[in-house]
Amino acid sequence: MAQSPRSPARNPQAAAILDPASYTAALVLGDGTIIRGQGVGATKTVVGEVCFNTGMSGYQETISDPSYAGQIITFTFPHIGNVGTNQEDVETATPAARGVVLRGAITEPSNFRALEPLDRWLSDHGIPGICGIDTRRLTRHIRNGGAPNGALIHDSDGQFDDKSLNRMAADWPGLEGMDLAIEVTTERTHPWSQTRWQLGQGTGDLGDAKFHVVAVDYGAKHNILRSLASAGCRVTVVPATLTGAEILAHNPDGVFLSNGPGDPAATSVYAVPAIQGVLDAGIPLFAICLGHQLLALALGAKTKKMHQGHRGANHPVKDLATGKVEITSQNHGFVVDPTTLPAGVTATHESLFDRTCEGLAVSDKPVFSVQYHPEASPGPHDSHYLFERFTDLMRKAQNSA
Repeated sequence: MAQSPRSPARNPQAAAILDPASYTAALVLGDGTIIRGQGVGATKTVVGEVCFNTGMSGYQETISDPSYAGQIITFTFPHIGNVGTNQEDVETATPAARGVVLRGAITEPSNFRALEPLDRWLSDHGIPGICGIDTRRLTRHIRNGGAPNGALIHDSDGQFDDKSLNRMAADWPGLEGMDLAIEVTTERTHPWSQTRWQLGQGTGDLGDAKFHVVAVDYGAKHNILRSLASAGCRVTVVPATLTGAEILAHNPDGVFLSNGPGDPAATSVYAVPAIQGVLDAGIPLFAICLGHQLLALALGAKTKKMHQGHRGANHPVKDLATGKVEITSQNHGFVVDPTTLPAGVTATHESLFDRTCEGLAVSDKPVFSVQYHPEASPGPHDSHYLFERFTDLMRKAQNSA
């Protein structure tokens, strides 16, 4: 990949950003690639894994998703920031993404829900970014070579030490072997009763609960917890480090294993024994994303790092039992190896992009999982039925007690 990639400017604003005199940011990859652009957000230097997201909307939810801890997000959609930011579309109070890479300049927001521009929101949360670069070319670089380490700097004076930045990127250990769930999990056990947002009404509050669910927080998105509440669940959110006995001490009707960042094998050191304790109790269990991978490890399967990962809101997934295809929202860089699934554990869903495992079920237990995000609405609501599946399992368990 050549130095300082750029595409022909299609508007005067983009052309101004690509003027070398205006460079206030740089992204330097571990392989020596140097990309110049205009800085946005916080003025600081960060290092992380550079990935790409193909979603055309929901950038605030993406940046605030705890699953992006340790990562610098390249948005393939060229117009990021034009609807501004608000207080309702955040997925966690303290975003964990390291930085953002954008094609075009952040414009003034044009949306009735906007409270402040994306640039200011990024600054408020200490997230630097770079814009005015050829994101298509960078995406091809990631697609062909895998997700690289990168150092991103935003310096208003345009002062860059390329060798130092390259060394930072090359020396960063990468996500493989890194437990990041421990950095984004809740510090204390707390209740959750807020339900899904609705236009003109905002979020609601759970009335009479039908079930009690303990949600193990490996980096849970707020909208996952809202979806559980909207399904009639009183939710108790607990830290990722709780033991199986401590989880079961809450007397749940079901246990939910959340999404989260990092290498599941690293998180499994404390998570797997806890999950095995829940499995032994025989109560309903539903897991997504990192929780899905940790469940697989607890069942005796293995996980592996992906070449570039799945990140976007347009991923087709096939339900192997029904043949139906769901359009899903995804964000993961590790995957369950289906060839390692033990007897009694079945792959239930697969990606139509690369045939990777997207779901599991245990034959003799009320336990299932998916790799994608059923709480998200990437246009369709194809995957919301999974929360009903979870409540059906809890209802059956209550009726048979």
